Amino acid sequence: MQVFRDGYGVPHLRAGTVDELAFLQGRVTALDRGQQIEVERRRSEGLLAELVGPDGLGWDRFARRARIDDTARRCYANLDVRTREWLRAYAEGVRAGGVAWHPWSALGVFLARHIMFATFPGKMWNAHVERTLGPEAVGWFRAEASAGSGSNAWYRPGEIAGDPHRAIELPGVYQQIRLSCPDFDVAGLAFAGVPGVQHFGHTGGVAWAVTNAMADYQDLYEEELRRTASGVEARGPGGWEPAEAHTETIPVRGAGSELVEVIETARGPIVDGALSLRTPTRVGLDLGFGALLPLLHASTVDDVAAALERWVEPVNSVLTADTTGRVLQLTVGRVPVRDGRRSVPVPAWDRAYAWRPGYLPTTRAEVTGTAVNANDRRPDTEAYGNDFAAKARADRIRELLDEGVPSQRIHMDTPMPADSVEAGRLAAWRAAMARRLHEHPALEPLLKPHGFDPLFDAWTDPRVRIGLNLDGVLRGLGLTAAEVVDPATVEPAGTWGQRHLLEPVRLPGLTAEIPRTELGGERDSVLCLSSIPGVTDRCGRGPVARYVWDVLDRQRSRWIVPFGASGDPASPHFRDQLPLWAAGELIPLVTDWSALIEEPLG
Repeated sequence: MQVFRDGYGVPHLRAGTVDELAFLQGRVTALDRGQQIEVERRRSEGLLAELVGPDGLGWDRFARRARIDDTARRCYANLDVRTREWLRAYAEGVRAGGVAWHPWSALGVFLARHIMFATFPGKMWNAHVERTLGPEAVGWFRAEASAGSGSNAWYRPGEIAGDPHRAIELPGVYQQIRLSCPDFDVAGLAFAGVPGVQHFGHTGGVAWAVTNAMADYQDLYEEELRRTASGVEARGPGGWEPAEAHTETIPVRGAGSELVEVIETARGPIVDGALSLRTPTRVGLDLGFGALLPLLHASTVDDVAAALERWVEPVNSVLTADTTGRVLQLTVGRVPVRDGRRSVPVPAWDRAYAWRPGYLPTTRAEVTGTAVNANDRRPDTEAYGNDFAAKARADRIRELLDEGVPSQRIHMDTPMPADSVEAGRLAAWRAAMARRLHEHPALEPLLKPHGFDPLFDAWTDPRVRIGLNLDGVLRGLGLTAAEVVDPATVEPAGTWGQRHLLEPVRLPGLTAEIPRTELGGERDSVLCLSSIPGVTDRCGRGPVARYVWDVLDRQRSRWIVPFGASGDPASPHFRDQLPLWAAGELIPLVTDWSALIEEPLG
């Protein structure tokens, strides 16, 4: 087994067998990102408060109630033997690197990262809007009604490029890595704590990239519960039925422990109040990890498509291209078959809202020319979702592709550059509008307590939702922006970048400083470096990686992440990519082993 590094500390791993390589990936991940993956494992097990104290309790309560660890264990048990062996090898490597890890921990980490990545928190918000403003107001807050942020992926002959958008975390969510053995040689972006390369990769023969398909594959049910001598019961379509219930203990650093009741009905676990959550993963006890090994072995677009037939969630749009010139656009994952898609929680006792057997068929289409995926409503995704991103980003990317603009410049396209005083004035105007709308009499009912756990405030805080959906709210109220705030009254506030500063979500306990980083971009551009007008100009969400895969010649590919390969603040590779990322630069994907530096295994 051998570990090599490029000039940015990116690990290139080589081993004699697939399982030796998995062991090596686990060990290197523990050494590079040990503190990070320890936190991620604890999040999946509902043990964060044991490490960080009471600040971790909100998440731990949810993780226990949602049964994340139990789901991970059961999904692991249901995997094929070969995939379980591979996961065990990875776990052994992580433990060899000094971090406690179970074979199912990778599933728990992946599930904890994505359980709130889909629609159920938004359905909580929609329920609050319906209660306070009426059903017609739900549409004011739909992404398609406003400029929206999101991920991008595009194909033009010979190249796949793009940038996934998420919360910007320090250390970063993605780990740049190369995995080589006699069976395959794959470079790509892996979730720290998950083996293989999941969302963005290049095997030399085929490349792929994903964006969120914006599918509605989670349902919230309003449960009616009662306690009897025999336990907890829930009212289902056929009447009262037993529910599973037990109590778990959450250890809290410096504060003893806390008991949490865990209840699961026939629909799913109770995650907040009397709301149960139903997901394809919990129903089928399958997280889709059976796709990961076949994906590493892929050499053609057909191989990628076949591997991703096993994918479960999140439901993704995929672009994949191979060296023969074939290109496929896929929608992968499981969307339940039910009568209509639901934008709000629905009554558990009404049979009309029960899931029917099976899942909607996925899509597969050959691509000629160019293709763009930007979380937008398209013929290949429309059947799966309720709410999509506005078309503006996708249309702008197509325009730039038609003009022949290089992908590195497309990544950074925005009418809101960091050095622009006019962009700063526009941002100040929108912030003033949002603050004025916070006080608008028609929206006053929205500010009443919503009753949901504070854990969901990112989705249910009215001031956040107004700021993120200004255009839709203005249309809903029948107002123009100038009627709310006269732009002539907005004083210059310096350049946009002076206020639009990077503010990542930090790992608990991580106090390392990062340089002041002024950013351009906003929600309505390809460069979706998002702020929340009226709440903060700081940027905590945006491209957590950028990549340009040269399909025909992998050594010409380039990539970047916001910070660096290491999660250790003492490492020179903790944030060495930050100035390049902020400037829109990319670093080379080195494929020549002789150009890399071998690292002693120790």
